[in-house]
Amino acid sequence: MNLLIAVAVGSALGGISRYLMSGAIQSRVVGGFPLGTLVVNVAGSFLLGAIMRHTLVNPTFSPTLRLFLTAGFCGGFTTFSTFSFETLELLQNGQGGRAMVYMLISVLTGLAAAAAGYSVVRATAS
Repeated sequence: MNLLIAVAVGSALGGISRYLMSGAIQSRVVGGFPLGTLVVNVAGSFLLGAIMRHTLVNPTFSPTLRLFLTAGFCGGFTTFSTFSFETLELLQNGQGGRAMVYMLISVLTGLAAAAAGYSVVRATAS
């Protein structure tokens, strides 16, 4: 149960951080480009990569703290960070083709799913 609490608390803190950071950046942007989300996604990807590298080579790092920071905080901050790290792992393991397929499928199906959800709600709201 401690692991679930660590993930839950980390997720809450990550989500709050995403909201505050993205909003602070976006409020300064002229035009409609989602710079706040872009910065959060890149920052979350960097953070997850750094945390994973540090925790994997440092055996004294507790599994609970690792889950709090990775699945919890980074997961709440942005799930894009997990996608980025998994793609990096595929590339580092010499699976460039698989990484490209994963990226294409993830982005295209994510866009399609967002469009489908939007369309379903739009159709049912009219």
